[in-house]
Amino acid sequence: MRKLLSVLAVVALLASLSVHAQKTISGGIRYKWLDGQGQLHFSDSLNDEAMKYGYDLVNDQGLVIQHVPRQMTPAERDAANKLAAAQAIKQRAAQELANAEAQMLAAYPDEESYKISQQQELDSQDQQIHTTQINLRSQEKALTDLLARAADLERAKAPVPKYLTDSIAKQRDVVTGQRNTLQRQQATRAQTVQEQAGKLARYRALKAAQAQPAQ
Repeated sequence: MRKLLSVLAVVALLASLSVHAQKTISGGIRYKWLDGQGQLHFSDSLNDEAMKYGYDLVNDQGLVIQHVPRQMTPAERDAANKLAAAQAIKQRAAQELANAEAQMLAAYPDEESYKISQQQELDSQDQQIHTTQINLRSQEKALTDLLARAADLERAKAPVPKYLTDSIAKQRDVVTGQRNTLQRQQATRAQTVQEQAGKLARYRALKAAQAQPAQ
């Protein structure tokens, strides 16, 4: 008899533990959400409406332990992806700028060395401009000589041969190209001067911040 009672007691204990385990696993979790009209709903299981509007996981004390946002539409998901990509590009650009500025400070420990590097850039552009100017003068002289030959023939009442006319047209194109190149180079130099002024101001600001004592 005592043995039978002991067996029954063990069975009852195991049953109790099983129920307790099930409650522990589920944790008394329920779902709540607001529908399109703002009405509050509770459920022991998820449904399409809860997933559509988003829902909260609520424990058996009524406390929200997790919020799951609503499902996005394809258009919203596409917009979110584009926004995330744009933000990633912006962050990457900011990081690249920070790296470049750090390298600049490391390469030029003082303002004088930084100004020298800027002047070297201008000197290189000036050399290119000077070379183009020499080439332009040479091409202009060649055009002038061709035009003079054509003028001499016209004054002599002689026909201007086609090869000379073609050479003049071709040489005019060469001169025009050289002039356009010179204008671009001069515009680039002017833009470089403006950019260098801004970069120098930024360099000074970074050096000033670098000189500030750490808080």
